[in-house]
Amino acid sequence: MALIYSTLPEAVRTAEILRGLQKRYVAGLAAFVGEMPIAKQWLRNKGECGGGERLSFLENTALAGASINFSQVHYRGDSGVRLAAATALSAIVHPAHPRLPSAHLHLSYTQMQDGDAYWRLMADLNPAIENEQQRMKFDRMLAAVADQHLLEGVENGEQYFYIPALDRHRGVSHFYLERFTLGDFDDDLSYVEQFGMAVLTTYVSILMDGMGEEKEPSEEEQASQLAYHTLYLFQVLLMDRGTTAGLLIHDQNDQGILGSLPPRVDKNLLSSWESRLTGPQDILLERLLRVMPQMGVVPVTDSLKKQFAETIRRFYRDFPEAVALQAKSPLDHQDRGLHGST
Repeated sequence: MALIYSTLPEAVRTAEILRGLQKRYVAGLAAFVGEMPIAKQWLRNKGECGGGERLSFLENTALAGASINFSQVHYRGDSGVRLAAATALSAIVHPAHPRLPSAHLHLSYTQMQDGDAYWRLMADLNPAIENEQQRMKFDRMLAAVADQHLLEGVENGEQYFYIPALDRHRGVSHFYLERFTLGDFDDDLSYVEQFGMAVLTTYVSILMDGMGEEKEPSEEEQASQLAYHTLYLFQVLLMDRGTTAGLLIHDQNDQGILGSLPPRVDKNLLSSWESRLTGPQDILLERLLRVMPQMGVVPVTDSLKKQFAETIRRFYRDFPEAVALQAKSPLDHQDRGLHGST
């Protein structure tokens, strides 16, 4: 079975740019880690409708985990599917040291059968222990590269990554543009490439700045990281529209869609948040807790990710209206599963 990519001209050019960014990100992380990632291909409908490549760094002394994912799915005009092509780069990095922040980047281009087409851009910095210098460096980068779209992107990001039940955000620096276009595809492609390069180079430089300078983490710092990783999982599984949409559309890339999940979480802490949720989201959390193997620290294995994915699909079949309780999107859009992970 061979992976067949879209032949639409814009999809071809987008794939070239996003795969180039994937390669550059991996090279920067490999320099930080000292090893190369593991590559794994996935197929949509046996490759006839595309698929993608997941590049993952396993847990080591430098990284708790990282997944840099490229995907492209596409459908013929006579397929009965509204989507013509969706091309995306989704990347999440969780450093091993608690004083180094996690980061998320998502860039995607959606083309519909009716000719409608638009971009989605997301970037956010996620520290377990806040560091003002790291945050300022990331914020300055966003201000420079986003240009006139900064205010809109930050406002959208602050809204999207807010968790009402916990009255806090996931992360400290947020940027999100939905249905973005400058009105010209060439201009769009240039903007997206510059945005992606700025985010990944700035983040890798933050990691490099901390390499070799960090003392061994204290137990308190490790506990803060575990708590933050638990918050991250909570937001992804209960609030993130892109993750949910991807899982509901098909089951052929569950590992990639849930690639953003951290390596381990605190089930006790996660359980304590159930009472803060209103129905039926409390039911979803209860079901997710049920498939986790024990109380205390729980490894987020590939097997557990699969159980999470199946649990989420069953839940939204039972409670389709619960989608409205997820993160607030700037246009209250209908996601089409472009997020490999958030």
